[in-house]
Amino acid sequence: MSLRLTKIDELTLPDHYRLDITDECYFIGEYTARAGFDYSATNDLIQNLKKPMDRKDRPEWKYKAWAIEQAAKQMRKALPSEVLEYATFIPVPPSRIKTDDLYDDRVVQILQKLGDGVDVREAVTQTEDYDASHGMEVRLGPDELYQLYEIETELLEPTPMSLVVVDDVLTTGAHFKAMKRILNVAFPDVPVVGVFVARRVPEYP
Repeated sequence: MSLRLTKIDELTLPDHYRLDITDECYFIGEYTARAGFDYSATNDLIQNLKKPMDRKDRPEWKYKAWAIEQAAKQMRKALPSEVLEYATFIPVPPSRIKTDDLYDDRVVQILQKLGDGVDVREAVTQTEDYDASHGMEVRLGPDELYQLYEIETELLEPTPMSLVVVDDVLTTGAHFKAMKRILNVAFPDVPVVGVFVARRVPEYP
């Protein structure tokens, strides 16, 4: 797995069709869906990250904990020191609300391991559950996700200098677009970029 950030550019933008040229998004690795753990180091990492919460009491759970540590290490090494020092990191909410037994805060845990003094805020939450995107035949679009999101107003201060939206996998880009929209309302003059542990590469025949 690479230790540098790669920007979504004109070659990779069509793979994430909800994004447009105004969106600034970066990724570390590339993930191939349904290719298995052994396909690549990134596949191994992402599939362990996505282990559902109902497996918490099984021996395999240690691999999810490993994946969270590994993702944090990779992100900490890939991000410029000035970003870690001055940016505010906002995790994309998971598909389940906090009161659900299947609520999975893996992205929050990754961000909390970036180091002391890093500004991490769960400033965007959601109001109801939906099926996880990787298990859906028809994925929710940015407008539908935006309607599920709300701002935690007590976390708006101090005003950030820059915002980094973080998720484990960039797929269509719908979550980033919804997050960017609601954060632009809360912080109209603050730039928003996306950082992902991996991007999903397209499944060509």
